[in-house]
Amino acid sequence: MSKEQRAQVDAMLRQPRPEGPRSVEAIRAGFAALMSRMIVPGGIRVTQTRLGDRPALHVEPDSGRRAGTILYFHGGGWVFGSPETALSLTGNMVAKTGFEAYSVDYRLAPEHPFPAAIEDTVGAYRALLDSGTDPSAIAFVGDSAGGGLTVTTCLAARDAGLPLPAAIVAFSPGLDATRTGESMDSKDGIDPIFTRETVGHTGAMYLAGADPHQPLLSPAVLADLTGFPPMLLQVGTNEILLDDSTRLAARARAAGVDVILDVTAGVPHVFQSFAGVLDEADEALDRAAFFLGQRVRAGDTAHPPAQAATTPSH
Repeated sequence: MSKEQRAQVDAMLRQPRPEGPRSVEAIRAGFAALMSRMIVPGGIRVTQTRLGDRPALHVEPDSGRRAGTILYFHGGGWVFGSPETALSLTGNMVAKTGFEAYSVDYRLAPEHPFPAAIEDTVGAYRALLDSGTDPSAIAFVGDSAGGGLTVTTCLAARDAGLPLPAAIVAFSPGLDATRTGESMDSKDGIDPIFTRETVGHTGAMYLAGADPHQPLLSPAVLADLTGFPPMLLQVGTNEILLDDSTRLAARARAAGVDVILDVTAGVPHVFQSFAGVLDEADEALDRAAFFLGQRVRAGDTAHPPAQAATTPSH
């Protein structure tokens, strides 16, 4: 583990950005440019497909595939991001586990506010189940807002009477729209990416006036996690969202759920994106892959047909 690596990542993330609230288009373009700098591993195949009613990326290992399916939810504050911007994360999880993954292009706010994203992720999960994929062979994995969706999708699936997946892995999940975690203030200035104002700006687009005091928006403080599958929550100490994970882990424990709270010192939000640059990122992804390998049970899995498939060069 290298202090120099952590310092370099922190400095990169603190590069000057435009002052004041930016347009949705500018936010989306800036995030896409940042994430295009992340390293996508070799040894994977990426095709465009559909899952349920939404586009998705299907990511597979070139060889040595194991039976198991990751349903991946990308980050971006429910306002920006895409399966493409999360490809370094999805690709690394596929390369390290040998499982296939579907990364869902769920609808974004402000055009499609809450609960559109959850409707789309539940729809994608239902499509996997309808295709014959056993829930014991499926894991929900996501980062940031998508990490939040791993939890809220599970809540919504349970409420809809669907069987739950085998496991959840969430990287720096956003789990509290009430913004009441102590780290929202104690990590102000330490977090190189977010402030209360920046998360409030995009959060308001997703809420669109909805009351944040409900489980599907603030599971860290309001959700009943009874019956949830085993969970791995990975978070860095330099995050204003740190307490989203610590409080969800406490709720999971209280509900009798197997939960691992994996906190890495001195790293920023979704530090796993820096695999290949930051030792802690590669190590955290190794731990996540090991966790999934223990939890995902390969049944007889069928796979939804790829539609309008194209193969980028990865």
